[in-house]
Amino acid sequence: MTAQSQKPPPEKTLPQKTLHGRRRGKTLRAHHQRLVDELLPRLKVDVSKPIEPATLFPFTPEALWLEIGFGGGEHLAFRAEENPKTGFVGCEPFVNGVAKLLAEVDARGLENVRLHDDDARDVLDALPEASVERIYLLYPDPWPKKKHKKRRFVSDDNLARFARVLKDGGLFHFASDIPDYVRWTLAHTVRHAEFDWLAERPADWRQPFEGWPGTRYEEKALKAGRVPSYLTYRRRPR
Repeated sequence: MTAQSQKPPPEKTLPQKTLHGRRRGKTLRAHHQRLVDELLPRLKVDVSKPIEPATLFPFTPEALWLEIGFGGGEHLAFRAEENPKTGFVGCEPFVNGVAKLLAEVDARGLENVRLHDDDARDVLDALPEASVERIYLLYPDPWPKKKHKKRRFVSDDNLARFARVLKDGGLFHFASDIPDYVRWTLAHTVRHAEFDWLAERPADWRQPFEGWPGTRYEEKALKAGRVPSYLTYRRRPR
């Protein structure tokens, strides 16, 4: 797979387009519901005003990392525990996934995690320019139907948002087991002058990110015979 695909025409701006699917699954267990009722309000990011990363946590973080669509939260919780001096903001509209991450935050005593249980674009638009060192977009909804593809989170508009909030040299990590979405991401990023794809050989996009703990979704994909791809981009200097 290469990034030399013909560049598609620029997309129309779709500010109201829904980028996520269902908001709720099975009824939450009592413990999870309590965490949603009591812990989530304490960890929610206020996106009604500009976000000041230095004030989000009970300490001044050395760096800020963002994960969009964290699913069950296993990757975010692992990274947060591994990097206690880094601040993490996770975005996930699916309440059952939010509840799972809250359980990990509570059990591990993580003080460096904040959440937004809605559209990640709210956070991206409220963050200061050049304030984020890493963005993770891991196994996002592929929206496989042709009429739904513009709901994919990778878009011209959202890549411009990434470029705005990432620091010079900041990283954007993308993982998917859907070849069409990987091709889609390559085609979109190649036309954005702000990003350099760091792969130098095919093995580079088959190799998981450094320190990768895996996710439950990835485990299911591998068991089903699907092969994940891992793309890493660096934000070019302004």
